[in-house]
Amino acid sequence: MRLRSTNDRLKIEHSIVAGVRRMLGRLLEENAAIRSVVPGRIAQVRDAKGKVTVRITVPTANGFKAIALSDGARQELFISTDLSREDLEVALQRAAERANE
Repeated sequence: MRLRSTNDRLKIEHSIVAGVRRMLGRLLEENAAIRSVVPGRIAQVRDAKGKVTVRITVPTANGFKAIALSDGARQELFISTDLSREDLEVALQRAAERANE
């Protein structure tokens, strides 16, 4: 399956939760050190109300896996980067805050 992409850094296989899409746009605008983001599965959850929140779960071979919560759904994010976990957490928080404005 061929991936569609936005600016060659946001890979789109299927739909992206609306609030998460805005947050990822901000993240990629502000951080050239992020090579790509591949959004994964979406699952409905009860505790994903309000503003977009993102937490990093595990390191991967070329970056990190994160979970984004927004609009009653959670979505996996696979982030390819050389940033440290701490730097990526700060970048994700900043992008989420700007997307929630």
